[in-house]
Amino acid sequence: MITMDITLVIQIVNMVVLMFLLNKVLYKPVKKILAERFEKLRGMRGEISKFEKNASLRQSDMNAKMTEASGKAKVALDSARADAQAAGDTKLAAIKAEADSVKEKQLAEVKSQIESARAGLQTELSLFARDMAGKILGRSLKA
Repeated sequence: MITMDITLVIQIVNMVVLMFLLNKVLYKPVKKILAERFEKLRGMRGEISKFEKNASLRQSDMNAKMTEASGKAKVALDSARADAQAAGDTKLAAIKAEADSVKEKQLAEVKSQIESARAGLQTELSLFARDMAGKILGRSLKA
């Protein structure tokens, strides 16, 4: 059976003092450190969300600028291609006109050579025909 004497009171006082000391030395500092850590983590989470929002805004801004720059580059490239095509067409037309004029000049020269050769052959043919007729008839023909 339990007897009630002074040791029970001393044990109760000892337990109360131990609880007080543990609360003062161990529990309150640990609770304080945990609370500070929790507040620090909450602050960091807020900063992280702010940085993520800022990063997404910058990314969308960068994407918009890249799209705009790509469009401008495409327009500039198309313009340069059109200019190059027009310049090429102009040069091609000039070269074709020059080639046509050279062709016409050479064609006229060839035609004149053909006419002069034809005239020369016509006179030679007349002489040849007369000579042949003379040889066939056995006498000379005079024109």
